Amino acid sequence: MHTFAFSRATDIRQAVQDGARASTAQQGAEVRFIAGGTTLVDLMKLDVEQPAQVVDINHLPLDKVETMSDGRLKIGALVRNSDLAVSPEVQRSYTVLSQALLSGASGQLRNMATTGGNLLQRTRCVYFRDTHSACNKREPGSGCPAIDGYNRTLAILGVSPHCIATNPSDMNVALTALEATIVIQGTKGERSVAIDDFFLLPGDTPQRETVMEPGDLITHVLPKPQQGVRSHYLKLRDRASYEFALASAAVVIGMHDNKIATARIAMGGIGTRPWRSRDAEHVLAGQQPSAQLFDQAAQALLADAKPQRGNAFKRELARRCLVQALTQVTA
Repeated sequence: MHTFAFSRATDIRQAVQDGARASTAQQGAEVRFIAGGTTLVDLMKLDVEQPAQVVDINHLPLDKVETMSDGRLKIGALVRNSDLAVSPEVQRSYTVLSQALLSGASGQLRNMATTGGNLLQRTRCVYFRDTHSACNKREPGSGCPAIDGYNRTLAILGVSPHCIATNPSDMNVALTALEATIVIQGTKGERSVAIDDFFLLPGDTPQRETVMEPGDLITHVLPKPQQGVRSHYLKLRDRASYEFALASAAVVIGMHDNKIATARIAMGGIGTRPWRSRDAEHVLAGQQPSAQLFDQAAQALLADAKPQRGNAFKRELARRCLVQALTQVTA
């Protein structure tokens, strides 16, 4: 780990000003915010992240889960995953989010990890985390050895010739199915970004994972209000706990007259970002639930999958994951 300066922000404006000292939004920027530190500290120890300054934001007033006057849920960026998962309102109206959070990491990590930090969680691709290996996320233009190397856990959707790394978060998948809005405070003021627009595909610039700019600070998250819907999160992994998803499904379904009136589907473990499939949602809309229908939705979701030799099994695993999640939520 390299030496760095440490400071503590006492208000949001100060934090943004400190963060804006970074000269670039790419890997290696000079300033990093820290809250729980469950990702950042690991990456600093591995020399993947080498900030010149770390700004502690734990004293900012962003640690509440509140219901707004218009009925929307407001989740502060510093709300710990464990607190969010057991929030009565989240468990009652946003079940898929509670289930996703409780399926991730360990109890100790959930007690530290925050909503904002989870949104910005970096990939667990072994080449990204190994500074002796080439990695286009870490050093643009150096190459992606994962394509011809170890890629069992990596993405089959949204990939490019420059990167096939998977977004590792469970929470992000649930928030995508909940059509959340991310509220960001930056040097030019506050802006709101739909979660579908927040995460970027790797394309030719895999080092850019989100729309965040130097100085930007996530302040809170607003999932869309949920009324008259059922939701479920199903995670398939190598072991029952403390493991990242090989495939996961967040489904939010509204039923009317025994037919699917509305459907929102997001998948984890298989995409370079949390993967929402409007094609699969279109297949389901207005139809009566059945195994055949669910299989058609899964096939639509996976139509553009580009698996590698080591992760070709994910196509079938993801199909079964979605079919089972839909079966459970419509039972």
